[in-house]
Amino acid sequence: MSTAERPHSVSVAGVIVDDEGRALLIQRRDNGQWEPPGGVLEPRETIPEALQREVLEETGIKIALPATLTGVYKNMTGLIVSLVFRCKAIDGTPTTGDETYALRWATRDQVTELADEAYAIRVLDALDAASPPAVRAHDGVRLV
Repeated sequence: MSTAERPHSVSVAGVIVDDEGRALLIQRRDNGQWEPPGGVLEPRETIPEALQREVLEETGIKIALPATLTGVYKNMTGLIVSLVFRCKAIDGTPTTGDETYALRWATRDQVTELADEAYAIRVLDALDAASPPAVRAHDGVRLV
């Protein structure tokens, strides 16, 4: 099956924002990259269920629902459509897990220093919480 014929996967990510306006980033165990917690939707799982599950698995934090959709992003090479939400923590303490090497509360400037452009923009869009949500494309690293 060619890339053009391959189906897209759908993922969610949650940008948890604290009272100081910082975002919680995770450092992934599989590639060492800094990004917001998230992952691929499972079969028969709703978008809110996936968002809550992924954030909890990767951070130890339970988020409030509904969360605010802040952006839709397409990885043009990986064929992944990501829905990113601004989230509020309601329970738990930031904790590393099986998929998370480290966690860090980051300011806007720290987000741009730590994360690749394609992931930093997701966090910045969530911090801005603009309406309507941002719609962007990237190649896995840089915006296109």
